Amino acid sequence: MQTGLYVALSSQVALEKRLRTIADNVANANTVGFRATEVKFEDVVSQSGSDSVAYVSPGSTFLTATSGPVKQTGNPLDFAVRGDAWFAIDTPAGPVMTRDGRFTMLETGELVSTEGHPVLDAGGAPIQLDPFAGAPTAGSDGMLRQNGQPLGAIGLFTFAPGAEFARYGNSGVIPASPPEAVVDSLEVGVLQGFVEESNVNPVKEMTRLIMVQRAFENAASAIRESDKSLDGAVKALGG
Repeated sequence: MQTGLYVALSSQVALEKRLRTIADNVANANTVGFRATEVKFEDVVSQSGSDSVAYVSPGSTFLTATSGPVKQTGNPLDFAVRGDAWFAIDTPAGPVMTRDGRFTMLETGELVSTEGHPVLDAGGAPIQLDPFAGAPTAGSDGMLRQNGQPLGAIGLFTFAPGAEFARYGNSGVIPASPPEAVVDSLEVGVLQGFVEESNVNPVKEMTRLIMVQRAFENAASAIRESDKSLDGAVKALGG
């Protein structure tokens, strides 16, 4: 059995998946609130006769937990999350978690995302402001006030994206399980007048891209060599 051939093929499958994630990360290096995707690989050991052969698993994707740099905008309707939490918006796909806090207020007073999806409070309800009272002020806990009167709080949530998570839009993530509201946490809060930029490091990702391309070429070379050795063995035995 040409185990080297199958090991190299499993490596190429895994590298192709890593290549796709790197390309997606690089494409979203300037996307507000974007969290980079990583791939976790494991060895899959198979018994081949008396020998154990280690193959490469296809890999499972996960979101990096590192926050992106925070940029001050001065816009009172721009918000950034402080700590490990997410904003929630109501979309046709259901509640979506996002770190993109570039919100706007409609003429009706509803607070919405850049795509026009309602921003949710901790109870999962859309946030309604007074359209005639001007821009709100936000406390570190996300409580919104207009003319000194509290009108609602921006919801902050935690959730486990899990493996093979689903994205929504540019920086949104569809939770696989119901997210949990963060309440009375000193480690989590809201910064008004700031936005969180992408946590992608373009230089690091381009370096990884070069390494993956070289590894893919090495696997292709190993497949060619394995094919040549098999062809030579067939010719020798046939002769």
